[in-house]
Amino acid sequence: MRDIESKFQELRRRNEGALVAYVTGGDPKPEYTPKIVEALIDGGADILELGIPFSDPIADGPAIQQATVRALSSGTTPGKVLEIAETIKAKHDVPLVILTYYNIIYRMGLENFFNLAAKSGVNGVIVPDLTVEESTDYKTTAEKHAVDTIFLAAPSTPDERLEKILHQTSGFLYLVSVFGVTGTREKLQEQSLNFIRKAASTTRGRLPISVGFGISKPSHVRTVINCGADGAIVGSRFVKIIEENLNDEERMLAELRNCAYKLKEATVKGQR
Repeated sequence: MRDIESKFQELRRRNEGALVAYVTGGDPKPEYTPKIVEALIDGGADILELGIPFSDPIADGPAIQQATVRALSSGTTPGKVLEIAETIKAKHDVPLVILTYYNIIYRMGLENFFNLAAKSGVNGVIVPDLTVEESTDYKTTAEKHAVDTIFLAAPSTPDERLEKILHQTSGFLYLVSVFGVTGTREKLQEQSLNFIRKAASTTRGRLPISVGFGISKPSHVRTVINCGADGAIVGSRFVKIIEENLNDEERMLAELRNCAYKLKEATVKGQR
């Protein structure tokens, strides 16, 4: 059994959902990322999602775009993010997922990328701009290196295509809760909640689902878990804390730890 699947099974036994915590690798500088990750783990993060900064992050909102600019300005490269992943995995037994755009993988070469990812301890990869129809070679190479392929599904995904995505996804299905890009939002729309309920009924017993885009408060986490999700993905909220504390590392890490703690508390199932 792979690490991501094992983590969801462990959490299910504890009647908890997963807190999946995203940060951009190298933001604000590469040496910060292991400390940031440690603060999130101390706060209760169950799975880590580490973004490789890319010049055209089409799925990301302003907060993560700015994080990308900071990371690239500090000299962060795809290879450096994989080195950071290896440093994290050497110290922490937590599933680690990489988020990247396909251009980066294409330039590195599928075999080279997945060889490095597997050696770095990466458990899964999310590629927002890779469609399931064009993923045959990608999926084959990922499976060869025992790295999970995590596809995305959106509210506009037809039932027939959702089935196709489910057949090709491993680890968990990334459910995009809203139309648009990443970013914090005040409240979740009823349309989003209905989509989560529908997807949960379709995937139950087959594959865990984690909900992202717009999840930033404990109330959001509690709501998506109670709607049937197995995990909540939080990114922009953490990235914003980093941005607001660039000149105070101690405060940054303390606020990240505290925020993760409050979000993790909300993953206990059945809360109101």
